[in-house]
Amino acid sequence: METLPIILMLLGASVVSVILFRRLNLPPVLGYLLVGALIGPHAFNLVEGFAGAQHLAEFGVVFLMFSIGLEFSLAKLYAMKRIVFGLGFLQVLVTLLAVTGIATGFGLSWQAGVALGGALAMSSTAVLTKLLTERLELDARHGREVMGVLLFQDIAVVPLLILIPSFSKSPEQMAVLMGIAMLKAVVVLTVVLFLGQRLMRKWFFIVARGKSPELFMLNVLLITLGLAWLTELAGLSLALGAFVAGMLISETEYRHQVEEDIKPFRDVLMGLFFVTIGMMLDMTLVLHNLPLVLAVLGALLLVKFALVAGLSRLFGAPPGAAMRTGLWLCAGGEFGFVLLSEIRSLHLAPSLALQAVLAALVLSMLLAPIVVHYSDRLVLRFAASEWLTRSMELTMIAAQSMQTEKHAVICGFGRSGQYLARFMAQEDVSYVALDLDPERVREAAAAGENVVFGDATRRETLIAAGVARASVLIVSFADTRAAEKVLHHVRELKPELPVVVRTLDEKDFESLHRSGAAEVVPESLEASMMLASHALILVGVPVNRVLKRVRQTRMARYRSLRGFFHGESDREEIVRDGEEPRLHSVPLGSGAYAVGRTLGELALGGADVEVTAVRRRNIRALEPSAETRFEAGDVVVLLGGAEALAVVETRLLKG
Repeated sequence: METLPIILMLLGASVVSVILFRRLNLPPVLGYLLVGALIGPHAFNLVEGFAGAQHLAEFGVVFLMFSIGLEFSLAKLYAMKRIVFGLGFLQVLVTLLAVTGIATGFGLSWQAGVALGGALAMSSTAVLTKLLTERLELDARHGREVMGVLLFQDIAVVPLLILIPSFSKSPEQMAVLMGIAMLKAVVVLTVVLFLGQRLMRKWFFIVARGKSPELFMLNVLLITLGLAWLTELAGLSLALGAFVAGMLISETEYRHQVEEDIKPFRDVLMGLFFVTIGMMLDMTLVLHNLPLVLAVLGALLLVKFALVAGLSRLFGAPPGAAMRTGLWLCAGGEFGFVLLSEIRSLHLAPSLALQAVLAALVLSMLLAPIVVHYSDRLVLRFAASEWLTRSMELTMIAAQSMQTEKHAVICGFGRSGQYLARFMAQEDVSYVALDLDPERVREAAAAGENVVFGDATRRETLIAAGVARASVLIVSFADTRAAEKVLHHVRELKPELPVVVRTLDEKDFESLHRSGAAEVVPESLEASMMLASHALILVGVPVNRVLKRVRQTRMARYRSLRGFFHGESDREEIVRDGEEPRLHSVPLGSGAYAVGRTLGELALGGADVEVTAVRRRNIRALEPSAETRFEAGDVVVLLGGAEALAVVETRLLKG
């Protein structure tokens, strides 16, 4: 079969599998592996010419290593040096030694043990980073440890890709080859660090002056594939050259543009690579040896968990954080498949051992999100000190909020949260801020800010922060899923509490309002209004007209800002603005027509007036629904023009 039909079949099957796995909220990598296993030579054998597709898929590894090179930052490494080169290095080394010992105990060569150990030492950077971001745990103790270890694992792939090919030689040849390879690698890295970055910055400047996206893209492909080819000519791997290319660009101002341009190539070719890895999986052999596969899976999860948790404790982490780090990192990762591909091509391990490890890695990646989901429960179940730590956190939060009444609860104390806190302080509004970055909390608290360490997405944290006594809650971080969790807890704890949510744009506006947000503030809209305001003033538009335009836009966008209560001093503005909507309060006495009737029954919509709020027993319920039934003593807040307001007020009071 020709290469093109093979690729078309792979692409078609991949599209279907990725759609399915996305809907199941599982990593697309597993979909690619499943496609490869089904259409490969060990299952339905739908493709021939396997080597052609595999050769094309090798470029997926090239672009993946290029992306890792782009993420490589000397400043970042230095800032996390203790975790990266301490905990990360020991995790890879100890895992290698443990797997080598187990492998030699079962009769495999030490070379096979080291190679398999390298594959099993890896964890999934893509899956774990996504989960840390979604769960807002990047700044937690275990989050920083997980990211540091993942960073070292990514770096460790490069020397392993140099080391493993030498295992197929005799010990004497291996020593010579390793020495030559290391010398070549040192020369390459020296050139990169001392000459390459300067040359790369000048070259990209010349290309960027062309102001052509096509030229820029062609240049990125030329640099990536060109350096990969040069390192292969030097006797090193394609992946090392791609990694070096990424490193060269990472310190330039073109890094982010390059990352966006290369992403489609990387993702598509990496998908093909994982399909070819799936083709390696012999399901018949795996099913016939299922106990062995499950034993390898169990050993992988338990041994890596014990090693990582123990090393984390060695580096000073409390038991709960150490257990979390171990649970997050115990599964396998995509780089394990990259190394297994090398092992298979060099015939370093028996087929049965290779199949067992491959199947165990696939199953562990399936289990990774589940293990992470239940990690908190497992830690609370088995780490006795975790209950004490959690209770101390809640006690500290409660102590900070105990003296506050009608305060603001600020969820997140990043840049937006800190600016917000300053506005609150200027207006003498007390607040309690919650944040998950311990360093930020320590620095801010020392400076006198009322901020405490706590996860705002947890019900007990919000209770300790005094949500029941608060007058407003603000979600200052732009994370829709986390904001929805906060809104869910607020609805249970204090349904009438208004919640203001920050979001990046308007795509989540409706879902956040349905979840109970009183206002949703999109950054894109506010930034656009500020840009427009400054630009209009600079081109000569009068300031009062610009401010009026901004006010009208905000009133149309934000419910709580629509209209205002007019007084005697507003008569000139009333004449100027004509029938601009205004707010008007209508108290309902015991004899009012609306008492006992619902908003839907009164049918006020035709009068072009909106009921924005109903105040009952000093509780303001925003956005009343058609089912809202009025009671004596209610204050109905209306929004509309003067004439329409008079009609609706008469309707409410007299019918």
